[in-house]
Amino acid sequence: DVFLSPDNFLSLCTKVKTVLVTHDLAHAHFPSQLPFFHRLYYQIFAPKFNRRADRIVAVSEFTRQDLVARYGIPPEKIAVACNGCREIFRPLSEAEKHSVRERYSDGKPYFFYVGAVHPRKNVHRLIAAFDQFKTATGSSAKLLIAGRFAWKAGAVADAWRAARHQPDVQFLGYLDDLEVAKLMGGAFALTYVSLFEGFGVPLMEAMHCDVPVITSNVSSMPEVAGEAGLLVNPESVEEIATAMQRLWQDEHLAKKLVAAGGQQRQLFTWQKAADVIFENLEMATGD
Repeated sequence: DVFLSPDNFLSLCTKVKTVLVTHDLAHAHFPSQLPFFHRLYYQIFAPKFNRRADRIVAVSEFTRQDLVARYGIPPEKIAVACNGCREIFRPLSEAEKHSVRERYSDGKPYFFYVGAVHPRKNVHRLIAAFDQFKTATGSSAKLLIAGRFAWKAGAVADAWRAARHQPDVQFLGYLDDLEVAKLMGGAFALTYVSLFEGFGVPLMEAMHCDVPVITSNVSSMPEVAGEAGLLVNPESVEEIATAMQRLWQDEHLAKKLVAAGGQQRQLFTWQKAADVIFENLEMATGD
């Protein structure tokens, strides 16, 4: 009766009604960061997929507006769902935090980033900002970076080599979900200063762990973070460093962000996502 595509692709030939989930249009905003043939594929087919779909479910209001502006999709064809958070992300006890820090950060508090390491994720500026933060404060904190190195990651290596506090920046590589959940729960703060996101799932994961968030003031991230995020210009190393310093020196601010996260996370659940998708499946079939 209806075909549901959960990840941006569909058949252009079928007569079957189709509901398409579109997560982001990052390929359109940062084409130079994709290999040539990937870029060409997305340029040709992404507009066709979205125009062909009978209904579109976007994961954020930002992505919905992006589809309207960039591809001319009628706004009434697009519904907004969300992403949710897996149950493994939860607050840790002090003993659990101590165990995680002993294992990964020599017992020291740490700022945490999780995600692929490539230019759009802005890890090179995060490293430079952390270095400034360390120089300004003399903090004992470390920066832990979890995720695989993807394409064009040379700027990250350059930033690490240039850092005065190089030993305090640790690359953990790809980790399984349970380890990521432990690291998130043990973090002093999540530092997720990407240049562009369709949603930004780690923001939700941090909120569910009662961990304060520093994130970007662009694309979907203000929408997802709400009052639970300390927002920065992701292209300003100084703003990122200042936010880290503010959070490090202001315990009240950290607690305020955590409390706001407890409210904000209730807006984004898998049940809400399922309800929106089911409603659009029915709309596509005319039921």
